[in-house]
Amino acid sequence: MPLSEPVAREAIHLRQIECRGFRRGDGLWDIEGRMTDTKEYGFDSRYRGRVEPGTPVHDMWLRITLDDQLEIKAIEVVSDAHPFPNCAEIESAYQTLVGTRLRPGWTKLVMQRLGGVAGCTHQTRLVQELAVVALQTIMPLKSRDEAVTEGMAKKPPHLDGCHALATDGPIVREIAPRWYRGEQ
Repeated sequence: MPLSEPVAREAIHLRQIECRGFRRGDGLWDIEGRMTDTKEYGFDSRYRGRVEPGTPVHDMWLRITLDDQLEIKAIEVVSDAHPFPNCAEIESAYQTLVGTRLRPGWTKLVMQRLGGVAGCTHQTRLVQELAVVALQTIMPLKSRDEAVTEGMAKKPPHLDGCHALATDGPIVREIAPRWYRGEQ
């Protein structure tokens, strides 16, 4: 169902985020993302000269490589377009994520290491998006049926991660009864 019909308006800004997950031939996983920001109007930039409508203000790429345990083995960050000449200087800071594991609290860890002046606002947002895509890419292939969830020693991290997968709700009662905590 689409949004309701808006009032008359003028388009100003467009952010596009595209993320894709890949299974590699060597058993690892690549999760890639690209973020672009464009304006519907032209403007003069102190550092880039004239930026015409539709020309990216930000055009940034990020790839994380993970293993089956969701540990980041490698990361690559590239900024093809950015508003300031020193934006790309921070790309190497993202190497501090190598060796970390996607798990509850990972977003907080990312912000501790790369928040504020320690990172790029846009690349840090993109790496957070890639974490979600990594889970959507890897987890369904690692556990194609719910029996795997039932056999886990600890509560699977996706349970209680959203409203639909609340451990006291009907979906968990149906697909993962071992972990159901609602009324019997």
